[in-house]
Amino acid sequence: MKNTNQSFWSKVSNSATFKAMVIGILILLMLIPVSMISSLIQEREWNSESVASEISSKWGNRQAIVGPVITVPFQYNVVQDNKITKVNEYAYFLPEDLDIQTELVPEIRYRSIYKVVVYQSKIKVKGKFLFPDFSKLNHARATFIDWQNAFITIGISDLRGIRNDVAFRWNGVQQEATSGVEGSDFISSGITVKMPLSPETSEDTEFNFDFELSLNGSHGLFFAPLGKTTHTTLSSQWDTPSFDGAFLPDKRTVGQNEFSAEWNIFNYNRNFPQMWAGDSYNVSGSEYGVQLLLPVDHYQKTMRSVKYAIMFIALTFLVFFLIELISRKCIHPFQYLLVSIGLVLFYSLLLAISEQIGFDLAYGVSALAIIILITAYSHSIFKSSKQTWLMGAFLVVLYAFLYTVLQLEDFALLIGSVGLFIALAVVMYISRKIDWFHSNEPDDNQEQLPEGN
Repeated sequence: MKNTNQSFWSKVSNSATFKAMVIGILILLMLIPVSMISSLIQEREWNSESVASEISSKWGNRQAIVGPVITVPFQYNVVQDNKITKVNEYAYFLPEDLDIQTELVPEIRYRSIYKVVVYQSKIKVKGKFLFPDFSKLNHARATFIDWQNAFITIGISDLRGIRNDVAFRWNGVQQEATSGVEGSDFISSGITVKMPLSPETSEDTEFNFDFELSLNGSHGLFFAPLGKTTHTTLSSQWDTPSFDGAFLPDKRTVGQNEFSAEWNIFNYNRNFPQMWAGDSYNVSGSEYGVQLLLPVDHYQKTMRSVKYAIMFIALTFLVFFLIELISRKCIHPFQYLLVSIGLVLFYSLLLAISEQIGFDLAYGVSALAIIILITAYSHSIFKSSKQTWLMGAFLVVLYAFLYTVLQLEDFALLIGSVGLFIALAVVMYISRKIDWFHSNEPDDNQEQLPEGN
């Protein structure tokens, strides 16, 4: 009875079906360490973003320049319950022409192993206004226009980034600029220039203006197209820009360690007029500009590579399983477990090393380490140089395939699907002659008959 039980469990343990079930369970169990690696990547990325936010908060955050805008206080009457109520309101008048010339000087700041790109910018702004014409406003008729308290507002999203004394010139005369904004429904942060206007001035009068800004920032620099015609040029010694916002540049040149861009935007390209009153419009949706990207985002690439972890484990187990069936060599489930741990360890190595030397080199180092480890271990399992070299070649192709998929992000689905199709075809071809049920083996409980009987 004891020998019968041993024979039964020996057959079960050596059964291809039983081994396949064990391998399937191991693959499912590997989801646990894979999810832990994913959480670790997210944690490290969050730490990197926290450091970047800390550096940016002290240097200067994302900058957006809005303006200049002429703001004129006025009053109008509202009749409620047979009573006349005076309402205070602001009218906004945008420039006819707006020309912005910008030069960005980027630099990389480090904190421990983390880094963030920041910039210094030199911005030259010039243009012209026409005298504010209240008769063209689509609003209730003003009963009192406070020309003497008119002012100009220049929106700057993070005032901590200003590094110069802003000299605002109005028709060639320098005016005093003060920090803060008032009465603006669409500019929350910036500087104000008091600009009393005279109602006796001809409506055909033009006001020329110009000013310069030396501005620190990070993440990106953006502008609002407030001119009836807005022309913007931007250049920098940086080779990985990302042009973003509501408008892409009409012309752009990206070369080695430099780029330049030019925008020409007209008033009918945007969704707000040249003048309005109250909080009728918001100009932030029309901002355009550039972000300075770091050349490599190793966290994002590492996270993408982890998504292929289960496929890697399954394919590697499949190769081991096929070799086991073909060579009639028994591989213990614990050996499968050790191999799967090595495959998962690749992603931990990739994450840790990429933080030090970059993704591409880290990928090569991590892949080489795991290929050597598993290939050497497989030799102790197979006891065959041919099968060991076969396993090593398979791992080289597998990791080379993953690297190709990660580099061709736009075609990742196509390349991945074709690769899996080829892998399936190869497995089908190799396994076509495998005797899955061992039908050619004699039954131990029956006497083998002589041939011909």
